[in-house]
Amino acid sequence: MKKIQKTAQSIVFILTIVVFISCKNENTAIQTNRPNILFAIMDDATYEHMGIYGCDWIKTPNFDRIANEGLLFSRAYTPNAKCAPSRSIILTGRNSWQLEEAANHWAYFPTKFKTYAEVLEDNGYHVGYTDKGWAPGIAKWENGEERFLVGKPYNEKRTDPPGDHISTNDYAANFSDFLSANKESSPFCFWFGSREPHRAYDKGIGIERGGKKLEEIDKVYSFWPDNETVRGDLLDYAYEIEYFDNQLGKMLKTLEDREELDNTVIVVTSDNGMPFPRVKGQDYELSNHLPLAIMWKMGIKSPGRNIKDIVSFADFAPTFLELAKIEPSEHGMKPITGKSLRPIFSSTKSINIDSSRDDFVLLGKERHDVGRPNDWGYPIRGIVKEDYLFIRNFETSRWPAGNPVTGYLNCDGSPTKTEVLALRKNLETFHYWDSNFGKRPEFELYNIKQDPECMVNIFGNPDYSKTSEELNTLMIDELKRQEDPRILGNGQIFDNYVYADSTGVNFYERYLDGEELGTSWVNPSDFEDIKD
Repeated sequence: MKKIQKTAQSIVFILTIVVFISCKNENTAIQTNRPNILFAIMDDATYEHMGIYGCDWIKTPNFDRIANEGLLFSRAYTPNAKCAPSRSIILTGRNSWQLEEAANHWAYFPTKFKTYAEVLEDNGYHVGYTDKGWAPGIAKWENGEERFLVGKPYNEKRTDPPGDHISTNDYAANFSDFLSANKESSPFCFWFGSREPHRAYDKGIGIERGGKKLEEIDKVYSFWPDNETVRGDLLDYAYEIEYFDNQLGKMLKTLEDREELDNTVIVVTSDNGMPFPRVKGQDYELSNHLPLAIMWKMGIKSPGRNIKDIVSFADFAPTFLELAKIEPSEHGMKPITGKSLRPIFSSTKSINIDSSRDDFVLLGKERHDVGRPNDWGYPIRGIVKEDYLFIRNFETSRWPAGNPVTGYLNCDGSPTKTEVLALRKNLETFHYWDSNFGKRPEFELYNIKQDPECMVNIFGNPDYSKTSEELNTLMIDELKRQEDPRILGNGQIFDNYVYADSTGVNFYERYLDGEELGTSWVNPSDFEDIKD
């Protein structure tokens, strides 16, 4: 009997050890199977200007490779087409009107909102970034210490760039340093924050260094004059996109050499549309509709698909957390608005993939750059659904691109901007100025399939009254559900948030008083033109 009991005890002991080892192995597997993440973000690029979308005059072989060996997204939108608000959405999975100060450009990032990168780091990921992370703005903890929203910076390696206005950051070398610092061989999450193709540009670099020709451009948008100045500006923009793509290629090579490419989720996108008038900082199709390609060799089923479903930048954070097997609500993340893209990865379809996803995306903006009276912004809410973009401009007495007297400061300085401003003096060319800088009606509706440039406002056309009503109702109902202060009657809160850059505080009034204020992102000639 005792012998039987001893045998039974031994069996129980052995089974316990087996279960313990099994559980340990399972947990180890969970840790080691979590994918790496490389998030590569251009600074100001419109979706049409990647080769795989049909652009012949800009060469992006590495973006195209990501799309061909992974997924190309044809309807990816940022809800807010400006650097800092767009990046806030990426990091938190929430729309900008849900992020308090972070809805604005040049804001203090609220301490209450945690980022996916911080959560990944708390859960065993090696996390870092190079060059532009969340910016511009200030992120600090309550005790005043600097807060790294996308991880530790890796910026030591420098390079001699091909132009004076291209970053000296050796992006690829700093990525290699980041990988080498991963002594624990943990899964990693890296943010490649390119400065390109943000302005300023080296004038003529597209032709002189890139070997490009003005006649190669197949289309100049109808809201700009089609002339040598604008075409040259576009070629300089193209050169900087190609520089970014080249750096991306070096990073792909590094991952291949380290045999880490297959289990790395590579996301390539931009934060907002191109830094030209009527695009960056506005709420039109070319402003918010952005390039997006994702590759994950070990995790994407049926690669090479062109995804036609609408996706939002708010979807990145929940995707990364799900892939890392992390429940956001258990790790200090506020409720997330976006939805994981994982079902799209696991599907073989290209459209109508996940019935739980919304078939629309909400857009909006508050205060972007400086230069309006009383530090006001230009509040907009909009919605994209099927073939239509519906927009509501809340303060139609304000200037959408910024006030004329201070240089239209929500539009970066450029040869194209200067050209358009000069054309306002001629009745035959005044329409260029009006399209880019003029005031707008309260409501706008565009068929973005037929009119992607958003030039024909069909709001008020009886044929589209039902469409307008349905989109407006859906937009308002959803914004109420998301507790948007603008819709709930407290929109002035966004104008009252303090600029993180002291130069921006009361900029308009100080400028009119004659104070010398820095406006490096606009051309001096634009001010002179306005004062005429």
